[in-house]
Amino acid sequence: VNDVQKSSEWYQALLGCTSGHGGDTFEILLDNSREILLYLHRWGDHEHPTLTAPCHKPGNGLILYITVDSLQDTWQKAEQLGLSIAAPIAKSANSGKMEFALRDLDNYYVLLAQK
Repeated sequence: VNDVQKSSEWYQALLGCTSGHGGDTFEILLDNSREILLYLHRWGDHEHPTLTAPCHKPGNGLILYITVDSLQDTWQKAEQLGLSIAAPIAKSANSGKMEFALRDLDNYYVLLAQK
């Protein structure tokens, strides 16, 4: 991501997760049971070969698929936060679950689905 702290705050506000690491270059986001939900890395740090070229369009070919306990609560948070909603709540023909999609701060496509 371009800004680890801002992305961390974005995901925490939307998902109610917490920081498990913090910092400018790397973050671990944890769910309510302290399970790892997501890692955030700043482009170009830590010598990961897939994170060295921020000139490539972020999010190309990637969908972050996150299941949530309450899809309606998450939808309401997304609306309250004024997030970039890519698709409204609908039933997925593939999974049979209710879901909606957003774009995060780095334009990654984030699909949120009921558990």
